[in-house]
Amino acid sequence: MGAQYGDAALSVYIKIAALGMRPEGCRARVATLAEYLSLSKSAVERALTQLTTVGGDGIAEVTTERKTSRDGEGESALRTVRKVNTDGELFVWLPARAATSLPPRQLRLYAVIAYAQIRRMPLTLAELRAVVRHQYGDSAGEPLGERQVMRLLDDLESTGWITIHRRQGPRGRHAYEAHQRPLHPVLDDTAEKPTPAPAPAATAPATPDIHDGSAPRTAEGSPATEEDRTTDRPSTSESCGGIRRRRDAGSYRAAPVENRVAPTFQGAAHGEKRSNNGGTYRGPELQLSPRVWQVLDPVRAELPAISPYVLRRIGQEIGRQLSAGVGMERLTARLTARYSRLTAHGPAAEHARRGDVGRWILGAGLPRHGCRLPSCESGTTWSTGERCHLCANITAEAERLAAVAAEQLLAAAPRPEPPAPVRPPTTWLPMPRPEPGPEPPGPTEREQLRAAATPETVRQALAEHGVPAAIRLYGRALVLPHLTDPEHDGRTPA
Repeated sequence: MGAQYGDAALSVYIKIAALGMRPEGCRARVATLAEYLSLSKSAVERALTQLTTVGGDGIAEVTTERKTSRDGEGESALRTVRKVNTDGELFVWLPARAATSLPPRQLRLYAVIAYAQIRRMPLTLAELRAVVRHQYGDSAGEPLGERQVMRLLDDLESTGWITIHRRQGPRGRHAYEAHQRPLHPVLDDTAEKPTPAPAPAATAPATPDIHDGSAPRTAEGSPATEEDRTTDRPSTSESCGGIRRRRDAGSYRAAPVENRVAPTFQGAAHGEKRSNNGGTYRGPELQLSPRVWQVLDPVRAELPAISPYVLRRIGQEIGRQLSAGVGMERLTARLTARYSRLTAHGPAAEHARRGDVGRWILGAGLPRHGCRLPSCESGTTWSTGERCHLCANITAEAERLAAVAAEQLLAAAPRPEPPAPVRPPTTWLPMPRPEPGPEPPGPTEREQLRAAATPETVRQALAEHGVPAAIRLYGRALVLPHLTDPEHDGRTPA
């Protein structure tokens, strides 16, 4: 949505688009839209004027069709948003809950972050400054300051709709992540009786750190109309620090006499103050509705040990589930069953009573267990008491997949090799001793043989005993001349 539209125009556009999905369309009056969005009627009327006016591109974002009953009396108009061209137009889907739980300025930042996340575009602080601008005064149309945008981003992160990953983006930038639902409950059951405004806040710091305006936003008042005389004199300005004091103008509006809007669509409780820039909450003390007290009846004895902050979060979670259609009987039965199991274990109950019972209620006592069907309550259909068919199918499918995986693992495992055949025992037999042969001749006999040796006897010894034996008997000098040389055609050496 371009800069020609105010911050409240985006909230009104999203709410009209959400209500237009009903069969009868969006037939909500201006006052009803203002109650849904926690805005004034004049802010909604200005936003409708901008949305129904044809822009420079010749297109109006919202079309209003007046309706009249048969008796001639006027009815609330039928408002429709134009159809988005999905082929050539760039857009992003936003949850309707964001419009009712976020101030308009934070909603615009959330829309830009969600669009950049879909388009995978890194965002810089300068680009975010160009989106949020001053709405009124002499600075209308000019971008906000860097510090103001940073404070808006911090407040938007505290609501749970976005997460800022600091210094984790490209080139050391911050990476922004938008969520389709907040990370923690953002709505609360309203108190039945208005509560008085708290005491005025402390004096503003010397260096104002504001979202958008002309002075520090302490106690949500307006700047002082008269200056303190001690600050006008240079001689006493140092002792006073040069701090401009503010008066308390009353920052909490009176609660309406009748509120016909369900708690789901209310952005702030009765007697609370929520500015368009998402300032710090300085509201009344904690008050829970009778429905919340009835749900918390099983753990009523543990409530005094819970801090007001955790108790407020518990009330927000119960209010969210009640607004979503979960009955009080179901929540009470769920909390009773789980608390009885907790108290059955002594150490766990003692650990919860030491101060963790509030976190146990948020993390284990209230969340629904079961499949995606809203009627499923821990594997059982709440209305009939029978086992949930979807949970039964999921369990059967998980068992089947486990059996298939076991079979595949067994098939892929290497099969053991068959054992080797048993070898018969080996019987070792003693080797036969060699038969005794003729004893070799001694030195005297060898000298006699060599003295009586002839060429015929030498050749005969070579033929019968071989070369080594003949050499031992007759010596090398007598045997070598009778050896033939195969390389010289069998001729003996001279």
